[in-house]
Amino acid sequence: MMTFHRSDSARQVGRGIAGALMLAAIWELSARGLDLPAYVLPSVSSILSGMAGDAATLLQAARFTASEALAGYVIGCLIGMALAVLASMLPNVRSVIVPLATAINSVPVVAYSPLVLLWFGMGMASKIVMVAVAVSITIFLSTIAGLDRVDRKSVDLIRSFGASQLAILWRLRLPTALPLIIAGMRVSTVRSVIVAIVTEMLGAYGGLGWVIYQAVLQIDFVKVWAAIIVASSISLAFFGVISFVERRYVFWK
Repeated sequence: MMTFHRSDSARQVGRGIAGALMLAAIWELSARGLDLPAYVLPSVSSILSGMAGDAATLLQAARFTASEALAGYVIGCLIGMALAVLASMLPNVRSVIVPLATAINSVPVVAYSPLVLLWFGMGMASKIVMVAVAVSITIFLSTIAGLDRVDRKSVDLIRSFGASQLAILWRLRLPTALPLIIAGMRVSTVRSVIVAIVTEMLGAYGGLGWVIYQAVLQIDFVKVWAAIIVASSISLAFFGVISFVERRYVFWK
């Protein structure tokens, strides 16, 4: 079974690489064949050349953004899961938290960025807060949905053996909810990077969003694309790590 999963994963990675190479080739041929200006679509070779020339700047910005996204992601996951567990165990708390989370989630998270920048400044703290808010809402909603999936008869059965509410949560409800929790975590990987970059574009001292904003002001569209590709690479790596964890530890789904 483990060999099957590994070979299947290897095939998926191989298809992904082949698809990326095919897209890059079509992109390169289109940009050069149609003689497109850089502000419309620069060639892949010019972007790679720009990435090599600005490697130090892009790597520093990537570390900045990745640190913000990772810190906010971890904090958001912990907050989201804690609130979901609390809401599932206390109906009165649930009646308050669920409508509030739904209301916050109905508005694009970046709409809160100006307020967060005003409260926490233009440093890393404001980006971490924004990522944590975005991730915590996603994780909360997926966790609460997972906890609600538990079979009522199973709860009654384990309770008949004298299991406490915490034992039921740990032995039955959380394992049942884990597939939805990990799915929310997987979706949140990309969301965390997006929110960090958008918030950086609105006000920052560093990061890929700041690099993109400065490059637009300087009309350096090759650098814009270079930063976008680096950001995409971070998102894909982050997504891949959580997907690996999902396949490794949530195998029963």
